[in-house]
Amino acid sequence: MNTPDPTAPDQHTVPIHATCPKLSGLIRRPPIDIEFQDLTYTVPQGRSGSKIILRSVSGLFKSGELTAILGPSGAGKSTLLNVLAGYKVGNASGQILINSQPQDVKQFRKLSRYIMQEDLLQPGITVLESMMIAAHLKLGNSQTKAQKLETVTEILSMLRLLKCKRTLTSRLSGGEKKRLSIALELVDNPPVIFLDEPTTGLDDLSSSQCVSLLSMLASGGRTVICSIHTPSARLFAQFSHVYLVAEGQCMFAGLGQDVVPYLASLNIHCPRHYNPADFMIEVSSGEYGNFNEKMMLSIDNGRIYRWNKQLPLAQQHSDKEHLIKRPSQYDAVGKNVYEFDSSAWTQFYVLFLRMMLQNYREIKVVILKCVLILFMSIVTGGMFLNMAQDGSKTLFMFGFCFICTIVFMYIPMLPALLYFPQEVKLLKREYFNRWYRLRPYYLALTLSRLPQQFVLGVIYVSIAYYITDMPIEWIRIGKFSIICYLIGLTSESLGLAISSQLNVVNSVFVGPALSVPFMLLAIYGLGTGSSHIPPLIRIGMYGSYLRYGLEGIVLSLYEDRPKLRCPDSEVFCDLRHPNLLLVRVGMENCNYWLDVLALLVILTLLKLATFLILKRRLSPRTSCGALGYVGRFVKAHFSLTKGY
Repeated sequence: MNTPDPTAPDQHTVPIHATCPKLSGLIRRPPIDIEFQDLTYTVPQGRSGSKIILRSVSGLFKSGELTAILGPSGAGKSTLLNVLAGYKVGNASGQILINSQPQDVKQFRKLSRYIMQEDLLQPGITVLESMMIAAHLKLGNSQTKAQKLETVTEILSMLRLLKCKRTLTSRLSGGEKKRLSIALELVDNPPVIFLDEPTTGLDDLSSSQCVSLLSMLASGGRTVICSIHTPSARLFAQFSHVYLVAEGQCMFAGLGQDVVPYLASLNIHCPRHYNPADFMIEVSSGEYGNFNEKMMLSIDNGRIYRWNKQLPLAQQHSDKEHLIKRPSQYDAVGKNVYEFDSSAWTQFYVLFLRMMLQNYREIKVVILKCVLILFMSIVTGGMFLNMAQDGSKTLFMFGFCFICTIVFMYIPMLPALLYFPQEVKLLKREYFNRWYRLRPYYLALTLSRLPQQFVLGVIYVSIAYYITDMPIEWIRIGKFSIICYLIGLTSESLGLAISSQLNVVNSVFVGPALSVPFMLLAIYGLGTGSSHIPPLIRIGMYGSYLRYGLEGIVLSLYEDRPKLRCPDSEVFCDLRHPNLLLVRVGMENCNYWLDVLALLVILTLLKLATFLILKRRLSPRTSCGALGYVGRFVKAHFSLTKGY
């Protein structure tokens, strides 16, 4: 993928730690130590108040170490990881220090990457294309295309992904997807890597290879922190630091090899040939009695960061002294940490090409949509075959106008309700890891959808218009097409606004259900006069984009048309004059261009609403404000998937 020519290689490009072989082109990053004190996190719990997930936990995660956060289900492992990474900060209290400096979430996100439990990869592109896209977005013009390709090749070689570099991401195995998720975040060499359950869904061999890879990355000077549920003894031995959480509190922090001596000091003896990790989790779960209070007292008694019975208390406290020698997080990247490495134009250009490539790779889906719209145009046109010039069938043709409105409402909306919730998950991962800004992404998404909508519109309009025997007048055809396109774009925007907040199940229900009032308001009161319409209904009619669309279609097809022919079989054609149809349905005073303007305004408002919803969802403080309260209320009381 081509990008604007870069200026010069980055002066910060130097070889990294010798234990990470062949990675000679990565940008140098300073080591980062993460210290947290009295960290508490609560979540709202319906009408009963709030639930405490983390209870004043403290700890220290050093660079060059692979840290495992262990604990039974519901202990708070993932929550602790999310809070440290800045993924969830709205309900957290306490202090997080980065190299002895208070954490600034926006700055820290420049230095860290978060690899989620689910391997979310962009579909329709190959492994090499995914890596090059990540390189263009993350490195910008700091390296030439050849340098980026060399860096990408070295990373793929280290992670054993070269053999599948031409394979589509959807066809990778579980282990390959996990390694690719890690490879994508290594492009700009982050000093801190968070992983949520990296071994989920992997067999024992793949899990061992994944943890060995993480250990190698940590040995290169990075801070690698992962939550893990039940590691085998083989995996447990590879972690250089273990942090045990139970009931939202720290039960152990130290070397994995010190687990058995630590439990023995509390008169809890691990059976021979028993997995220490399993035994420790069982103890913290209360399988052998309530030892949690004793374990917490042991950790808090002057050894809040590490437990090691061989180190005196003074030496343990000296572990913190090296933090002062670390560079500040504000100097970690050599530039303003709020800036992106690639410009907004580069981000838009790369994302637009990626989306167009994905549309091309999904050509079967596009062909299916074309076949469906072709079928709909033939069926709709066949229902009103050669009726457009028949003066006795004028009122029937009003039904044709309404059907066109419904077609251009549902066909663009339903695909958006289905695909966009998954796209939002991918967006959250990439945006949180600072691949790009939201505005270039949203602009690329909007423009990449236009060609497909244009092709589908041309197929329907050209066939349905011709079959019904409408007059071949280019101005009239143009007006009819403009209204149909605007209805389709507005419907798609409505679908995006709904699916940007809800999951697939709720979106597919809410979208069609919400469209019913728009359809009813589009035809309510036609021909009865505005005096019979209640004020609230009239206000709703002004907000129905389908009413403006229906008016625009009727005006484009029947305004200023000459008198229609009346068949010999008919005695009288009461709507032989097309303008009489406008009078019959109460549209004689409507203006076509005002309808176009109204559709454009509603389209703009829906686009803006979708952008604001996405911006809120991407913020780590999503629980704040009235909108957050409404979202929690809807999910708690009206979610279709609640209880499943």
